[in-house]
Amino acid sequence: MKNKQKNNKQIAITVKNLHITYRGLKKTSIRASWGKLKNKVELFQALKGVSFEVEEGKILGIIGKNGSGKSTMLRAIAGIFSPDKGSIDLHGNSISLLSIGVGFNKKLTGKENIYLSGMLLGFSEAEINKKEKEIIDFADIGDFINKPVKTYSSGMYSKLAFAITAILETDIMLIDEVLSVGDKTFKEKSYNKMKELISDEHRTVIIVSHSLGTIAELCNEVLWLNDGEVKMIGTPEEVLPKYEEFMQ
Repeated sequence: MKNKQKNNKQIAITVKNLHITYRGLKKTSIRASWGKLKNKVELFQALKGVSFEVEEGKILGIIGKNGSGKSTMLRAIAGIFSPDKGSIDLHGNSISLLSIGVGFNKKLTGKENIYLSGMLLGFSEAEINKKEKEIIDFADIGDFINKPVKTYSSGMYSKLAFAITAILETDIMLIDEVLSVGDKTFKEKSYNKMKELISDEHRTVIIVSHSLGTIAELCNEVLWLNDGEVKMIGTPEEVLPKYEEFMQ
C-alpha cells in the first residue's frame, strides 16, 4: 500500500512545516550597487511553516488574498519550487499542475506540446498517441494546434492546457485559477469536465481560486492562507463565511 493511512483513509499529500523564501535585489542603480550586491538583497517569505494533509479523493480549495502564497504552494507541491525548509510527500502519486504560463515550450506547436507535457507527466508516447485526438477535440482551437504556442491568446493557451490535464488523468490534479479563463462556452465545458473528473473517489484535487462559488460547490475542504501562514482549515461552511468577513 503506497499511501499511509489516517482514520482508515489514504493520505495523498502531506505538507510539513513548509518554508519558501524569495530573494531579489532592491531597486537601485547598477553603478550604486556595483560590488555591494550582498547588502542589497531583499527577502520575501512566501510560505512560513505551512502544514496540512489531503486525503485521497478529497477536493481541497486554497483561498487567500493576493500575495498570500496560494500559487507558491501549488508550485511547490508540483515540484517546481524547492522548499527552503520542510517537506512535501505525495505518497507515490502521479501529479499534474494546470496553470496559465506553466508547462509549455512556446516555440513548439500545440501538438508538440501535447507530447512534451504528457511525457513530463510520466506518460509514454504510445499512451499520449491514443489520447491525442481527444485532447485536440476538447481544446477546440482549430488550426492553431499546428502553430507555435507563442502565437496563442491566453484563452487558447488555457484551453489546450486544460485539455491535456483533463484527458491525461493523474492521481493528483492541481488547478490554479484556470477554470475562470476562456470564453463562456469553454468555461462551461471545462467546469463540467472538472466535476466529472473529481467525482472519481480516488482522484485528489487542489484548486486555487478567487471564486468562492467554485470553492463552495466543488470542494470538501478549504485551506485559508494569509501572509504565507495557515489562517484556517475546515469545511467550506466553516471557512468561507469567516474569510468573507475578514475580507470585508
